[in-house]
Amino acid sequence: MTTIDKIAWLRIEDGRLLGARSRGKDVYYLPGGKREPGETDLETLAREIGEELTVDIEPGTAVHVGTFEARAHGRTGGTVVRMTCYTADYRGTPAPAGEIDELRWLTYADRDRVSPVNRLIFDHLHESGHLR
Repeated sequence: MTTIDKIAWLRIEDGRLLGARSRGKDVYYLPGGKREPGETDLETLAREIGEELTVDIEPGTAVHVGTFEARAHGRTGGTVVRMTCYTADYRGTPAPAGEIDELRWLTYADRDRVSPVNRLIFDHLHESGHLR
């Protein structure tokens, strides 16, 4: 089994979660990405969010929400995604950059438009009253 280790930013406002759609993809993902060798979770979070959304994460405000695992979207075999999720404050205005084509505020009604691991996160946020 192959595991893809990813770090994600959970930005929730008014019961909606910020989602990103990458160029050529048919589902929304949570902003974030894969760790570079030697990076900590928070270093990965800050780098990826800066690259994808042009904002600066404030690492001192980061709170671990949970770690979730599910099969990888669009991959064959036993590939699994492990998504470690954080909330954090930021400076700037989120805008799509790099491979990101679109940003969208998602609600629980959008659950069928996200990857399998994100469905677990949507369920968790909905059950805890954070996602409407």
